[in-house]
Amino acid sequence: MGYLSAVWTSAHMKQLLTTIFLSTTLSCFAPSNTSVIWQNLEAGLDYGSFTAPLPSVCGDRIIDILRIDPHYFQINLFSAKEGDPLATAEDWAGSKKQLAVFNAGMYQGDHKTNVGFMQDFNFINNSKLNDDNAILAFNPKNEHVAPVQIIDRKCQDWEQLKNDYNSFSQSIRMVDCQQKNRWAQQNLKWSTLATAVDKKGRLLFVFTRSPFSVHDFIAMLLNSDLDIYNMMYLEGGPEASFYLNHPNKKVAKMGSYETGFWEDDSNKEFWQIPNVIGIERK
Repeated sequence: MGYLSAVWTSAHMKQLLTTIFLSTTLSCFAPSNTSVIWQNLEAGLDYGSFTAPLPSVCGDRIIDILRIDPHYFQINLFSAKEGDPLATAEDWAGSKKQLAVFNAGMYQGDHKTNVGFMQDFNFINNSKLNDDNAILAFNPKNEHVAPVQIIDRKCQDWEQLKNDYNSFSQSIRMVDCQQKNRWAQQNLKWSTLATAVDKKGRLLFVFTRSPFSVHDFIAMLLNSDLDIYNMMYLEGGPEASFYLNHPNKKVAKMGSYETGFWEDDSNKEFWQIPNVIGIERK
């Protein structure tokens, strides 16, 4: 769900998305607890995948996950608005020497500003807090808070927690602090990238190229053994980017299908994106 075209921007898509994510209803299907196949890449870093139990209109239905223990890895936020050029996830990883790179969130029509609040230490990409209820927070200022968390504004004190971290990216809440699916069912489908925190405090980046409704995508993850605590939407459609370049595993996947915009599986290239999250060893 990126800039789509000169007309359909991330901001336009957010107006649509905010009308459909409020439901707390669960999916009508309840598959048995799906097991993820994991590959340990090094201490604190695991790549996993599983085949979605639901059919899709195209693709292999593979769901990819990178699981990061923040005690071993530094989480970084990079932005073209800070002076870097627009780049693909792969190029961001190369120029910033990151092991992995993902979209940091949807962005506005200027192709630089995040849709929601975004800050990294003294650099502010977007100072305006919008109505979305999830904020990824990392780079803590003290040891009294978790190294990384998705702040749920409906059950946590944002006014307090905003003083405890240096880096933030705001987006749409997918799973709340009670592990409930917060996205209404819909006919729209697209490739999806999301971030989550599991019940052990590890950060997950979860991607599917095969299109599903977001509600069903969330339900499949909640019915897996990922043990998700909460989850936040990052990007969808052709701009969704999952890039991992580790000596033991390389995964370079981009989204494609998006209802009403790119209704096929033909996209074979990473799109340039302005704001990314990178991972490097501490």
